[in-house]
Amino acid sequence: MAAPLELSCWGGGWGLPSVHSESLVVMAYAKFSGAPLKVNVIDNTWRGSRGDVPILTTEDNIVSQPAKILNFLRKQKYNADYELSARQGADTLAYIALLEEKLLPAVLHTFWVENDNYFTVTKPWFASRIPFPLSLILPGRMSKGALNRILLTRGEPPLYHLQEVEAQIYRDAKECLNLLSHRLGTSQFFFGDMPSTLDAYVFGFLAPLYKVRFPKVQLQEHLKQLSNLCRFCDDILNSYFRHSLGDG
Repeated sequence: MAAPLELSCWGGGWGLPSVHSESLVVMAYAKFSGAPLKVNVIDNTWRGSRGDVPILTTEDNIVSQPAKILNFLRKQKYNADYELSARQGADTLAYIALLEEKLLPAVLHTFWVENDNYFTVTKPWFASRIPFPLSLILPGRMSKGALNRILLTRGEPPLYHLQEVEAQIYRDAKECLNLLSHRLGTSQFFFGDMPSTLDAYVFGFLAPLYKVRFPKVQLQEHLKQLSNLCRFCDDILNSYFRHSLGDG
């Protein structure tokens, strides 16, 4: 009998199984590949000290970060990409790199740096799911980590300060969304009729942006104009997560 696979991740809301992009990437890939994950949603019993979830735990291994978790699952024969050609595999890596460079900074900014969103939605949501006194500390630490990650990818000369990079971040993100919309076209998934790693990443990055109700919705408004990407998110939610949706 295979060792149990347990995933610790942030929970759901707004019709999503998780509001956390990196948790969603792993959850979606597991659904697509048939990996039998036991999902442990972080709550007030959590004893972690940092926000480095999702975390996959087996009898012999503890694995964090979506790319490493997906690689581990593939080694356990849970492979959502086995029907892809070599060219499609290369395209997958290129598009994931594009998502992380062009879209992720704006997603992080929307959740963790934009003041109205952070103080009215993100901070209260995460703080309510973490035990005291960590609830007073961890959201701020996660916000600072998001800001550092943004500046790491975008804070190049002459764009040293966040105010100078915000416009560029959102321009890049909108261009990335347009490119994804064009690439998806009228297809159900990015490589035809079966979901793969790329679909898991796109879904993980887009679904929270699409569904979470924020006061500042600059990028969300642009995404909602791209009906095929919204349909893509809705189809995955309805097909793979209908029985595990969180309350908003």
